[in-house]
Amino acid sequence: MNQLSSSLTTPNVVALGEHGLDVTLADGRTQYFNYYWLRDNCPSSFSSVTRERSFDIFHLEAAPRAAAARFEGDALVIEWSNEDHVTHMPVDWLAIYAGGGRRRDPADLPREAWFSDHYQNVPRFSQPELVASLDRRAEWIRAMLVHGFTIVSDMPDSDEGLTRTAELMGSIRPTFFGTYFDVKLHINPTNTAYTAGALELHTDTPAEEFAPGIQFLHCRSNTVQGGESLYADGVAVANAFRTRDPEGFRLLSETAIPYFCEHDTYDARSRQYVIELDQHGEVSGLTISQHMADIFDLDQKLLDDYYPAFCRFGRMLQEEKYMMRFMMKGGECMVFDNHRIVHGRAAYTATSGERYLRGCYVDRGEMRSTYRALVSEGRFKS
Repeated sequence: MNQLSSSLTTPNVVALGEHGLDVTLADGRTQYFNYYWLRDNCPSSFSSVTRERSFDIFHLEAAPRAAAARFEGDALVIEWSNEDHVTHMPVDWLAIYAGGGRRRDPADLPREAWFSDHYQNVPRFSQPELVASLDRRAEWIRAMLVHGFTIVSDMPDSDEGLTRTAELMGSIRPTFFGTYFDVKLHINPTNTAYTAGALELHTDTPAEEFAPGIQFLHCRSNTVQGGESLYADGVAVANAFRTRDPEGFRLLSETAIPYFCEHDTYDARSRQYVIELDQHGEVSGLTISQHMADIFDLDQKLLDDYYPAFCRFGRMLQEEKYMMRFMMKGGECMVFDNHRIVHGRAAYTATSGERYLRGCYVDRGEMRSTYRALVSEGRFKS
């Protein structure tokens, strides 16, 4: 556990209690720290090799209790009763968790909402640069965390090119459609995307209990008439909906509805919230798909309010203010947050050319993990 820099001067007051310590920090605050927590998080409890906790608090024969505690330099020193062990805990590290504070997460970045005029400002990255540069890779993932949508250009015209690009962010995550999916005309389509018809704005695979987080759509060719791509930022729409329709927002963020996807070899079902909130109560995204919505099996009286709110929000998603339209180009890969960005497609003329997209997914948790590893020191790196 490395010591963080701090402007705190060494505190000099510590009082032993029955279940924990009262420590007066240099800023004058007196904070309580539980004995179990102090013993469990002793720096010696963690292996610098595996970076995991090596101490097992379950094996203590008695509840941890301090026999004595004092400050030495920049550390709180605790001598434990019923155990031949002494803890040296950095004061600046201790101050981080005073009052239940969370460890800073570099991947917890504020989102920037965008609107229909965003196409010219979409963050763009060259695939060879992402392969060659860790700094550019960190910039790319930061843009995903903040904007939820990026375009990667100069993609190799190969299946391996998509694999390599996705794996820069994390492991490829299969769904009931397989590890990859090909968006082109299918003779017996199992999804509306595999036709030439219009595809309404939606998020992918909502019928999965945990739908994949990041979608990669590699455009291999696009020479058809029509087929304009449609994207909207669910954060922008839901934030506006929260102001426009507070009760509708509450219903869509607090009531889970059923989704399904059924064919010969799978029958996926889940319940999801249309509007998703993060740990701060802010909108983190959406889960919505008209063609995968199951029969709403909610109380019919609740539906008197829920259905109109659901429809008001669905119409709002399609307002021109929010919908970004553009034609995908061969050699580009659209990378976007499947829990934030709704996407769709205008109809196209199947006989006018070729339209072929190859897609896959990576989980959002893996993306955040990769970003933290790229930009932060962690607890154990020197």
